[in-house]
Amino acid sequence: MNQLTSDLSQNIAYIKQALGVDKSFDVIHRELEYGGKKFALFFVDGFAKDDIMNLITVNLSRLQEDELTTDTVHKLLHKFIGYLEVDPATDVEQIIASVLSGPAVLLMENSDTALIIDARTYPARGPAEPDTERVVRGARDGYTETLVFNTALTRRRLRDPNLRMEYMQVGRRSKTDVVISYIEDIADPKLIDKVRKRLQSIDVDGVPMADKTIEEFVFKHNWNPFPLIRYTERPDVAAIHLLEGHILIFTDTSPSVIIAPTTLFHHVQHAEEYRQKPVVGAYLRWIRFTAMLASVFLLPIWFMLILDPWLLPSNWQQFEFIFPKDTGVIPIIIQLILVEIGIDVIRMASIHTPTSLASTLGLVAALMIGDLAIHVGLLSSNVILYFAIAAIGTFATPSYEFGLATRLVRLSLLLLTAWLHIWGFIIGSIAWFIVLLMSRSIGTPYLWPLIPFNGRALLDVLVRNPVPAKDKRPAFLHPQDPTRE
Repeated sequence: MNQLTSDLSQNIAYIKQALGVDKSFDVIHRELEYGGKKFALFFVDGFAKDDIMNLITVNLSRLQEDELTTDTVHKLLHKFIGYLEVDPATDVEQIIASVLSGPAVLLMENSDTALIIDARTYPARGPAEPDTERVVRGARDGYTETLVFNTALTRRRLRDPNLRMEYMQVGRRSKTDVVISYIEDIADPKLIDKVRKRLQSIDVDGVPMADKTIEEFVFKHNWNPFPLIRYTERPDVAAIHLLEGHILIFTDTSPSVIIAPTTLFHHVQHAEEYRQKPVVGAYLRWIRFTAMLASVFLLPIWFMLILDPWLLPSNWQQFEFIFPKDTGVIPIIIQLILVEIGIDVIRMASIHTPTSLASTLGLVAALMIGDLAIHVGLLSSNVILYFAIAAIGTFATPSYEFGLATRLVRLSLLLLTAWLHIWGFIIGSIAWFIVLLMSRSIGTPYLWPLIPFNGRALLDVLVRNPVPAKDKRPAFLHPQDPTRE
């Protein structure tokens, strides 16, 4: 059965079976009579707004028998149902999908058209500041798990009539709501079309992990550890990227929004830099760059100098602090791997630990386990020191996904250095640079503006320029309107 028929009982029987009304307590079916005609109402308990549904049914109950004798659907749609979000539908699959998405569906006697009443509400939390993107000064609202809230938070910051929100559903069973957002007269039409087609081509039963599943289908390169898109939970960050010509992908049930395409340098910038004076923002950016570089290269370089002391200057005695006085009972490389794994175990344990106990867990791990490991000779104090610096640098990385990728880089450099000494470090560094060079985010070079070189854009990455000086949109996005003046 693809289309509704004029037989109400047949329509009711088919939809009841498809929705499993008699098997699911939360799928509600009511048979009603208004104005001398029979009606059937379907909705999911918990999704329908009770006050609106009560108002509609009260209005319908006042109908007289002669008021629905002709053109029933048109009269209900334009006169008797006092609600704005009402649409006619004849496709049975659309009707079933609508009920499961939240709207109520009203069927009528002697009519092959149903009315979809979008009087739904979802269990939702209020907009709160994202834990991973906090700022000292600035807005405290953040995206939630409700799609409509997120699009509204974005439109609140961009009241541009050219801002588009294209709706579609992904997943044969989950029917997950997805929205592509862009500014029509700025974003590259070819880029929009490419993202749209990739979303439409997703063929899977469901996307319960929301935006992460969408990312793996649309942006591919899943074995590349570096994130090819950026996630944000801040509406102001999303609005900035829309103005630059990026595309956003909103996914229902996820508080994170996908920003595409992105380069490596999008993952090393933070909103806090733009909430301070330009000179202060530039200082904070350089501190962050230093911490991130230390998180990747400090441990491998230190380990390389331990293996090859001849790399130090001839008067290396002044660098004696580099060499551990007590190397412990196990090789340094094993110590480094143990600490690397230990940090990740502590991180995962803190995620599964109640917030009130997370700080206690960190103190126990850092003070008791670390201190005892040094005293019993399992670990060297130098290993703990340099790894602590590297760990702090990792946590200073604005992008959580990029921070996880840099850990893999650090671990691989350590293993190669242990195997081939200085040549292992060099080969590993070159290999990772080639991976970055070959990476593409929907065809966008990952190292832009370094490769291909764009001096002005690279300067803006290295130094936080004042906003009035940023009068050009990023060239790699091929915006239709390249200037912001």
